[in-house]
Amino acid sequence: MRSPLLLLLVVLAPLTLLACGEEDGAQGGGGGGGGSGANTALPFPPQAAEPAEAPPPGEEPAGRVVPVGRGPEGVAFDPETGLVAVGTREPNRLVLVDGRSGEVRERVPIPSAPRHLALAEPGGPVLVPSEDANALAEVSLPGGETRVTEVGENPHDVAFLDGRIYVGDEFSSTLSVLEEGRRVRQIPIDVQPGGIVSLDDQIAAISVRAYTVELFETGSLTGQGSQNSGYGPTHGVRDDQGRIYVTDTRGDALNVFQTQPRLRFVGRVPLEGSPYGIAIDRERGRVWVTLVGRNQVVELAVGDQPRVGRTFPTVRQPNSLAVDPSTGRLFIASRNAGTLQILDPSGG
Repeated sequence: MRSPLLLLLVVLAPLTLLACGEEDGAQGGGGGGGGSGANTALPFPPQAAEPAEAPPPGEEPAGRVVPVGRGPEGVAFDPETGLVAVGTREPNRLVLVDGRSGEVRERVPIPSAPRHLALAEPGGPVLVPSEDANALAEVSLPGGETRVTEVGENPHDVAFLDGRIYVGDEFSSTLSVLEEGRRVRQIPIDVQPGGIVSLDDQIAAISVRAYTVELFETGSLTGQGSQNSGYGPTHGVRDDQGRIYVTDTRGDALNVFQTQPRLRFVGRVPLEGSPYGIAIDRERGRVWVTLVGRNQVVELAVGDQPRVGRTFPTVRQPNSLAVDPSTGRLFIASRNAGTLQILDPSGG
């Protein structure tokens, strides 16, 4: 249990860091890039940031839109089978969609609806954090056979590295480690982990209530340092140069951290519109972020100070997205409309 004093320090940290220097990620919580987050009031007690309630779309979504089921959230693409996995609710299903044609191939029952999905390796399985069931489901591709393992309370996000599955247990503030269908470790981490990101030999946890990103060495699971990560961080991805990109949903920005030789803040890009869903196209050096409050997806070039590129109109409430690494095609789920958008930024 964290003390009231520690919680107060966590709340004040982003404001205090505004006055600090550049060393050790001082700008990470302060909106140093000049975005709208610079004057954001932090809630007390600390609360996880949620995406904005999207308005009705002002223009037609780019690309194609196909129905998939109620409340789709969580998207993963498998380059080996060409299938897109999408989580739906009522009933709780993992919907497998042909990434080229948009045709639904399979609907697989899962323990509960996910907020996020991940792919263990090309060819599967799809990793499904099942929040209400306190379980992690592994769904094989293309057949849909399922293995379920108990984890901590309200598993929210998941990553795979070197044969192990790392699950962020949001409400128990733990990291569960699974191996061959068994939970082999569970360690305490910062309050309410949201995003989980795998690096070469480290796992990063983005804590949505402590407003931090922290690193763990995968062998011993010892901590490798932490940094403030904004006014309301939610999700993250990594690039091939060891950077982590974190959406600051409450602060309307994207924060960038370098992990080598140590964890440190390197940049912040203002992104007004409640940035939330995030995916990376490593082949083309692009990060894609959904701006839920604007029903848009925005392109950024990877780097310490990512350059903002093109934007495209999306389906309403675009909470989740994934990228096909071979084509750059985007798959964006509409939590509001029950649809999946298939968008080729190249126009093909």
